[in-house]
Amino acid sequence: MAVAQLEQGEAITVLARNTIPQIIRANREKWGSRTAMCMKRFGIWQRYSWEDYYQNVKHLSLGLIGLGLKAGDVVAIIGDNEPEWFWGEFAVQAAGGIATGAFVDSVPSEVKYIATHSGARFAIVNDQEQSDKFLAVKDELPGLQKIIYWDPKGLRNYDDPLLISFDRVIAAGKEYAAGHPGLFERNVEAGKVDDIAFIYYTSGTTGLPKGAVLTHRALITTAQGFVSRYPLNENDDLISNFPAAWVGDSYFATIPHLLTGAKLNFPEEPETIAEDTREIGPNFVIYGPRQWESLVSQIQVKMIDAGWLKRLAYNLFMPVGHKMAEYSFEGKRPDPFWRIIHGVAYLVLFRPLKDQLGLSKVRFAVTGSSVLSLDTFKFIHAIGIELRQNYASTEAGFISSHSKGEIHFESVGRPALGAEIRITAEGELLVRSACMFTGYYRDPQKTAASLTGGWYRTGDAVNVDASGHLIFMDRLEHMEELSSGVKYAPQYIEGRLRFSPYIKDAMVVGGKDRPFVTAIVNIDFTTVSKWAERNHIAYTTYVDLSQREEVARLVEKDIVRVNSYLPEPARVRRFVLLQKEFDPDEAELTRTRKIRRGFMQERYRELITAMYEGKNEVQVDTSVTYRDGRKGTMTTSIKIRTVK
Repeated sequence: MAVAQLEQGEAITVLARNTIPQIIRANREKWGSRTAMCMKRFGIWQRYSWEDYYQNVKHLSLGLIGLGLKAGDVVAIIGDNEPEWFWGEFAVQAAGGIATGAFVDSVPSEVKYIATHSGARFAIVNDQEQSDKFLAVKDELPGLQKIIYWDPKGLRNYDDPLLISFDRVIAAGKEYAAGHPGLFERNVEAGKVDDIAFIYYTSGTTGLPKGAVLTHRALITTAQGFVSRYPLNENDDLISNFPAAWVGDSYFATIPHLLTGAKLNFPEEPETIAEDTREIGPNFVIYGPRQWESLVSQIQVKMIDAGWLKRLAYNLFMPVGHKMAEYSFEGKRPDPFWRIIHGVAYLVLFRPLKDQLGLSKVRFAVTGSSVLSLDTFKFIHAIGIELRQNYASTEAGFISSHSKGEIHFESVGRPALGAEIRITAEGELLVRSACMFTGYYRDPQKTAASLTGGWYRTGDAVNVDASGHLIFMDRLEHMEELSSGVKYAPQYIEGRLRFSPYIKDAMVVGGKDRPFVTAIVNIDFTTVSKWAERNHIAYTTYVDLSQREEVARLVEKDIVRVNSYLPEPARVRRFVLLQKEFDPDEAELTRTRKIRRGFMQERYRELITAMYEGKNEVQVDTSVTYRDGRKGTMTTSIKIRTVK
């Protein structure tokens, strides 16, 4: 089965004919002194024009060449989202090199794996913390020639010959330009659209990360398809909030910024994102499901603590927002009564609420990466933000999304422009387009297993409804079947559980040899602790609070709520409140905070078995890896509860 549909009036995407550095060159010629990037430093917004942008990329590229960078060499980049990260990426590409990235919270062993697997000869890093990761494994990276850092704080007394500052490389590049006039321009002109631009290491939900190879054509064509459905322009503001090492940043922020001239803004610190977003007032935002769910949770928590007047306005007007959202979903025009009431609700509640969230100017709001709970989706629409679902992957590019006026909250939208899709007899989605990757770096076997006759095997279980929208169920390998033959989608249940302000995370468990569904739940310590204080419930630690009977009853109410959405045989029957949060440093989550199911089911095998054996309590020994690398063991008595 193949589906490829366009909305009426949707712009036709032109396949990429230029490389990323060639687009930067064209933008400099077109916009010159116009602001391209803004970065908040020490509380002040620093502005960089397209001319600044071009000159930094040029001189960094020439500086790297002077240090020995050759065409085809790989450069690893790690750091916070700041202009230097992207100047580094584009400078490498302008020299004919290949960029790759690591997440900022990667530990030295993960940095070593990426640098070794990619054969990185240079590293561009943010600060002392990231420099230390490379220095810790430098003896195991004999091919590494230089570590280039852009934030010198804490590095003044370092004397390792591998280290060199970003500014020094820029200065060296200016000298190199004087002795090699026109070299940068010739390098940019020589770039080909099918040259490798970036190696993106996947999050590794099924093992070690794989290096997906993407060309300039794949990245640019993906972004063009995205912009055709979300028409941005040079007057728009974007915010860079996805990890720069993740392909989603290129697809939905950086490359659209290059294609449209929209200003790219960088928050000062991860901790100031909320405040800085409000100052920026972006016209487009794309958050992962966890971020949208966190926003909704924040609103609910604030309303719990708000004064009686604000709570009254919230309780009075939120149903109005939900009613207007229903009209929108059904494609109906509300009658005059509801329009008038909504106007009042907008002035009293929704406009101030959106302003507090920094979303008052948003024209396009998008979610992606994994399944968003239905309740969160409806809530965001109810406060007046037209949230759309996106579906993309590192390997297949932009697959589908909602378009204006066609918001089907149970779907991930229509196929993107130029994307051909096919559903196999097993329900697996196959994709073919110009957005696709060319293979896994240095792994022909996995490449051959993923690419079949020009089609990419997504591994996702997907249906197509009568209107041509894709319905994402789950990863094909994660669709579970109970001993009764009943199938259920764990991510769907988990997403709905996370809507609760009292639940931070959850993993749903079942299987062919099990008669019912169970769940391992993390409480949201911040919210639950406030609730406990208000209700005069004494506790000492996270562990103590998580095992309180009152907290279990509180969480059970939300499990019952989620069960009401599910077929009776697929409902959660038993659950535990885990004594700790799921932790990426302990390999329980990937760096993009997706659950590593195979690892988790093995790690908590004893606990899971106890839930199915009818036990009411079990002693659990958990190995813990501390930030300094030390390991320890924690023994806790976990109570097992039955949903009534």
